[in-house]
Amino acid sequence: MFAPRLVVIEVTGTRPDRPEYHAKVQVLNGRVVTDGVSDGWNVMRIAAADVTPDELLWDTRHADAIVIVGGEDITPSFYGETTGYEGETAHFAAADEGQIAVVRRALAAGTPLLGICRGLQIINVALGGSIVQHIDEGIHKNEGVPIDEILSTHTVTLTTTSGLARGLGGTDIVVQSAHHQSVGRLGAGLVAAAVAPDGLIEALEHHTAPITGVQWHPEAPDAPADQLPRLLASLRGHVESSRRERELVAA
Repeated sequence: MFAPRLVVIEVTGTRPDRPEYHAKVQVLNGRVVTDGVSDGWNVMRIAAADVTPDELLWDTRHADAIVIVGGEDITPSFYGETTGYEGETAHFAAADEGQIAVVRRALAAGTPLLGICRGLQIINVALGGSIVQHIDEGIHKNEGVPIDEILSTHTVTLTTTSGLARGLGGTDIVVQSAHHQSVGRLGAGLVAAAVAPDGLIEALEHHTAPITGVQWHPEAPDAPADQLPRLLASLRGHVESSRRERELVAA
C-alpha cells in the first residue's frame, strides 16, 4: 500500500532558555506528526535550526508533502526590515534560510506544502512578501496569561472559491491563534484565502501551486478536532492526484 512521505519541519529541537514555551511547541508539533501517522503518512520530523540549509534541502528531497509549523519570528533581513521592533522574539536565521529554500523548491517542483502560523509567514517571505512586525494582538493572542492559555479563539471567514473552503467544509469557521505578526504585502502568486473579523489576512494560497498557509493553529488541543485532519487530507489529495497523473503519463 502506498504510504506518502510527509516531512514536518519545525524551527528547533531545543530551547533550554525557554522550557515552558518549548514544551507548548512540542505539544503542537507532536499533534501534526501523530495525525499524519494516523492518516497513513510516512512521517519525518526535522528541526531546521539543527541542520544546515543545504542539509535541510537534501533531507527533504524525496518528500511527497511538507508541513512547516510554528515558532519564533522570522529574521527581519529576509523581508527587508530590521530588528528592534515591539514583541520581538529570538531568531534562527539558518532555519529561516532553510525553510525559505524548501518553499521555493516546493513551488518549482509542485510539492504540496502547508504552512502553519510561522509557516504561513515563511511562505509569504519566500515568495517576496512582507511581514507586519507587530500587530495589536486583540483577538489573535491572549496576553499576560500562562503559556497554556495563550491561544485565543475567534472566527475567520474563508474565501468562497478557496481550496481551504472546500477542504474545511465551509466559509465561516472557528480557529485558535497566537501570533503578534501578520502578512503585509502578499508574495508573488499568493492570494488571501481567509480574513479575521478585524481584516487581517488569516490564510493564503498560491493561485496555481498546491501551497497553503494558515495563520491559526489547527493542531492546538482545543481547536476543532477535524481541522488538522482535513488539512492533511487536502495535502494527501494533491499527492494522490499527482501520482495518478504520473502513472497515466507512464502508461
